[in-house]
Amino acid sequence: MKSGGSLLVECLLALGAQKCFGVPGESYLDVLDALHDTKGRLDFILCRNEGGAAFMAEAWGKLTGTPGICMVTRGPGVTNASIGIHTAMQDSTPMLVFVGQVAREMKGREAFQEIDYRAVFGTMAKWAVEIDDVERIPEILSRAWTTALTGRPGPVVIALPEDMLTSMTDKPACKPVAIAEAAPRKADIDTALAMLDGAERPLILAGGGGWSDQGKADLRRFAETANIPVLSAFRFHDVIANDSACYAGDAGVGMVAHVRQAIVEADLVLALNIRFGEMTTDGWSLFDVPNPRQKLIHAHASDREIGKVYSADLPVYAGPNEMAAALAAGRAGAGDHRAWCGQRRQAYLDGLAVPGQPGDLDMGAVIAHLRAVLPEDTILTNGAGNFAIWPNKHLPVAGRMRLLAPQSGAMGYGVPAAVAARLAEPQRTVLCFAGDGDFQMNCQELGTAMQHGAQPVILIVNNGTYGTIRMHQERHYPARVSGTELQNPDFVQLARAYGFHGERVEKTADFAAAFARALASKTGAVLDLVISKEALTPKQTLSEMRAAGLKSSRQV
Repeated sequence: MKSGGSLLVECLLALGAQKCFGVPGESYLDVLDALHDTKGRLDFILCRNEGGAAFMAEAWGKLTGTPGICMVTRGPGVTNASIGIHTAMQDSTPMLVFVGQVAREMKGREAFQEIDYRAVFGTMAKWAVEIDDVERIPEILSRAWTTALTGRPGPVVIALPEDMLTSMTDKPACKPVAIAEAAPRKADIDTALAMLDGAERPLILAGGGGWSDQGKADLRRFAETANIPVLSAFRFHDVIANDSACYAGDAGVGMVAHVRQAIVEADLVLALNIRFGEMTTDGWSLFDVPNPRQKLIHAHASDREIGKVYSADLPVYAGPNEMAAALAAGRAGAGDHRAWCGQRRQAYLDGLAVPGQPGDLDMGAVIAHLRAVLPEDTILTNGAGNFAIWPNKHLPVAGRMRLLAPQSGAMGYGVPAAVAARLAEPQRTVLCFAGDGDFQMNCQELGTAMQHGAQPVILIVNNGTYGTIRMHQERHYPARVSGTELQNPDFVQLARAYGFHGERVEKTADFAAAFARALASKTGAVLDLVISKEALTPKQTLSEMRAAGLKSSRQV
């Protein structure tokens, strides 16, 4: 006989889980007790806030392709974690969130910290379920793992009544599950290839979750054989190595002119594994709804994505890896797209350059140095804010590099994601970009990094303001600064308090040596990069924004 908590942990081990990210709570003490005996096989990573734990689990799922595991207590615990659940859903990331629940006999009375998880997370997660019978733990965990990984990957929320967890059972653990990926029909591939060959300006728009290394390699091989430019969807830059001759940029927030031009001028778009989100389509303005002007081939494993916004000329129900493999194996290249592809590639390369930035520390020069020295297998992470323009628009994700960044636009993602990446890939360089406001959303997770020996290198792009909102203020309410100025702590002392190497960098000439010291540090590093408020975006200063805003307001 065993408790429900012990059976749950046995099932997670059988399914292949390696890490659980969480904050302890009395509502799932029996699970924590069972994890006492699995150290080295299934480790509990003690986080400082449930939001940070959920971000770590999401990043683990995004990086490894297996569900990230988050464990939190009821009520305030899971509501803190909801930011990571929302991110996993918008980013199509596999994730399991286990939440303690009040005892079954207390439900429905608004007991202490009681929440109806199906009601709260029914639209935020891919599936929300409560295990009321200890005998059903293996069944529901097997289904949850499968649900998180199949079709469009996503998060599953599993509520665990505390008295169910202490109930005894002799039920055996579930077995590992086999995940099947939908494959395209040969007729669909033949039609798709004929359409691509017949187009004058075809374009591939790729992204979403569920990609394997082989799937990405097949996509690159097909695109380069057929000379078709590839755009990555918002913050899925690593779907194809950015040093490919076919990579033409990312279709994301702050969409640059050459990417917009590529989509507008394309006469056929192969949308591969994307959900046509707002950022990727610039507010659904680059394709007519519901029938795009461009011919559209839309391949996705989920029937809920095909036709959700746009009606495709050729809908294909197929997972990304099977679709890429089939395209790479088929005939391709009958159409001559070399000039078109070369133009799109050159526009991307030209867009990497930025003018000199105002202030003593030039982020353009910083990024140029990073392009030269970063290892080819670096894992990049970032949260949300204007600072993210630098890694997302001007630092190619080349070679075996990975990017972990939130499609949901969640601030505070980068630091926990970097900690999770260090746990998953301890031998690789992990570099986090964070704004000064973004960093302070989850800087306490430096404690998690310290405790578990998973310290990344963090660059704080510090301009003393919430840059994105300040940008919109100057454009729409020029010279009326409200609620965006930040008074920051001493980030260097904060980093050192958590055992990190810490330095403040104020001049461009000092960055290279400081970064070398950061990479050499055995305990991770935080570099506080002090930049001018004028450098609000790489290609438009704060003063220029304000002048344009004032001119616009006078005209109105």
